[in-house]
Amino acid sequence: MAERLEAKHTGGTLVSRKIEYSESSDPAEICYERGWSDGLPVTPPTDERVLAMLKGTRRRPDEIVGKIPPYLGTCTVEKAAVNAVLAGCKPEYMPVLLAALEAALEPVFTLHGVLATTYFSSPVIIVNGPIARRIGMNSGINVLGQGNRANATIGRALNLIVQNVGGGRPGEADRSTLGAPSKFTLCFAEDESDPGWEPLSVARGFPRGVSTVTLFQGHGPEAFVDQKSRTAEGLTRSFALSLVKMGHPNLVQSARAIVVLSPEHYAIYREAGWDRRRIERALYEATMRPGSEILAGKDGVGEGVPASRAGELVPKFHDDGLMVVRAGGPAGLFSAVLPGWLAGRNKLELQPVTKEIKN
Repeated sequence: MAERLEAKHTGGTLVSRKIEYSESSDPAEICYERGWSDGLPVTPPTDERVLAMLKGTRRRPDEIVGKIPPYLGTCTVEKAAVNAVLAGCKPEYMPVLLAALEAALEPVFTLHGVLATTYFSSPVIIVNGPIARRIGMNSGINVLGQGNRANATIGRALNLIVQNVGGGRPGEADRSTLGAPSKFTLCFAEDESDPGWEPLSVARGFPRGVSTVTLFQGHGPEAFVDQKSRTAEGLTRSFALSLVKMGHPNLVQSARAIVVLSPEHYAIYREAGWDRRRIERALYEATMRPGSEILAGKDGVGEGVPASRAGELVPKFHDDGLMVVRAGGPAGLFSAVLPGWLAGRNKLELQPVTKEIKN
């Protein structure tokens, strides 16, 4: 009611162009007709809803967040709020969405490329810190699936901003050959319930207790199953068998990956005394292979490394190409791999980005 009265008596607050429609029209269908949807129903962005959404942040509605690829449409906080309404967000999600948007606009995230590539990629959003609990994000059972409003709608809102403000529509600037369900949304929180675990945000340079969002250029998930390994060394070798197949077994140093480590698999590492850095380093080393085994043309397979690398021990990833994130339900010896965009041959030009979340 407060927002309804505000919209009625201070109608000049919002500056986004308004769409008039008749009483006999269906607002949800109008959103479809105007191309504002990702294919799923959206919430019509009325003045009342947008004003309520803007109350989730202290930032001014006319503040410019940035220019959104591919067509560099100017995105204000108000326009971000409009798309948050479309996606089904709550106002308290706005700080996370705005931080994710700013991360996506960092040059090393290469949002234009992530959108326009023929590969599967889209932004993957990982949230750390107190805000994840405060807004009710899921880090546990079905963490990469449906059912949690914050997880589902924050990622969806970011993709809708790229589509509706930046013009990144499928079949136009978005040239993905097959696409992926992550193009709707892939957003989740890391499980920080174990005080002995170094959260992703801390590993990326932020103090404990600071809320952050990390953006990764990827898709997923790909399943990893090992219900029999009981040592850290054995589990690492098992993980490596899956990781080396990412994209193609003979493709190397072209993409990053996130390992989403489930609680039962993590318990094996924890009991062995392995921390994040040891796990990530061990996985990197376990995915090295003799160049002679992955030569281009070997056994008639075109993909592979040149003959000049036959004598090398070739890494699958760059030395910083693997990130481990804890998440998932307490039962089931299953973990996941979120593969990265196959455009990372120069690791300095394409990197994940982490931003602090501020109100």
